Order: sequence, then structure tokens, then C-alpha cells
Amino acid sequence: MGRPPLAERSPYDRDRVVDVAVKVFTERGYDGTSMADIARALGVHKSSIYHHVASKEQLLEDAVKRALNALHGVLAEPGATSGTAVERLRYVVERTVEIMVRQLPEVTVLLRIRGNTPTERWAIARRRDFDRAVQRIVAAAIAEGDLRIDIDTALVTRLIFGMSNSVTEWYQPGGRLSARDMAGAIEAIIFEGLRRRG
Repeated sequence: MGRPPLAERSPYDRDRVVDVAVKVFTERGYDGTSMADIARALGVHKSSIYHHVASKEQLLEDAVKRALNALHGVLAEPGATSGTAVERLRYVVERTVEIMVRQLPEVTVLLRIRGNTPTERWAIARRRDFDRAVQRIVAAAIAEGDLRIDIDTALVTRLIFGMSNSVTEWYQPGGRLSARDMAGAIEAIIFEGLRRRG
């Protein structure tokens, strides 16, 4: 009788390896993490990881794709594609905060990368694509007369995400604040400040 298939021999799969890698990346930073660190966290020999992935950078790619796919997916949802621009912007802000809370480790890894590897540069470019899409919604809301016209659209977008992205640094899952609470507070601060007067 031959060896059982890998799936039967292994108590983990590629998704599990990525889950653990993301946890270690958030604790030690991507650059400060080795495959040996990830193997230790999994409780396996380093060589076992290579049955699932080719490299640490592949683990990073899988991790940031989870976050980027979720964020870009928001832009195709009905709430982001129909209605007034200001309604669409509110929807995107709310959903972005929900994704940050639901996928906190992956989004944290995404926001901490600095462009040192091809995967990091690719992820940063995709993040900028998302920002530009939101900037177009901001511009449409200004054109429709719902937001003030005296603030640059790129600056508005950066400030929105500067505020919402900070969630990754202090939010504690299971704490007293829900994703909805945070989205509501962020929306109030953003939209009261951006509302066109008179």
C-alpha cells in the first residue's frame, strides 16, 4: 500500500498556511518573517510548507489578493454602481470599513507593504486603482452638487482612507464597537464636513 494522498497526511491546506502566514506577517512584518517562522507557527517542518506554496512572496500574494479582491468587489456591487454619487460614496465607505473589520489581518498586511518586492509593487498599484475609482465617485458627487467644491478630489479620497485605514491599527475584534458603529462615525465625520452648504 502506497503513501496516502497529501490531503490525508496533512492537517492543513494552502488556505490554512496563508492564514497563519498573515498572522505572522502582522506580528513580525513581512520583511521580518521567515519561512521558518511560519513553519513554527504552523507546527510543521519548513519543507512541509513547500508542498503548498513556492515561496514567502507567494504567501504574501495570496494574502493581499484576499483583501484586494474584496475591496475591488465592492465597486461592482449594486450600492456602488447605482444611485447618486454621494449615495454610492457612502456605500463604498461603509463596505470598506466592513471589509477591514472582517478581513482585518489581510487588510493590515496590505496597508503595511512598502513596494520592496514585485508582489508588493503589484498590490500597491491595485490599491491605487481602487483609490482612483473612489476619487471618480467623489468627483461625480461634487459635479452633482452634493459635496463642497473647494477641496481637491484626490485629497478628499486620501483623507477618507487615511481615517478608515487607521482602523487596522487599533480595532479589537469582539470589542464594544461594531463595523457598523465605526462606519457610521466615519461617515458622519466625512459627510458632515464635505456637505455643500447653502
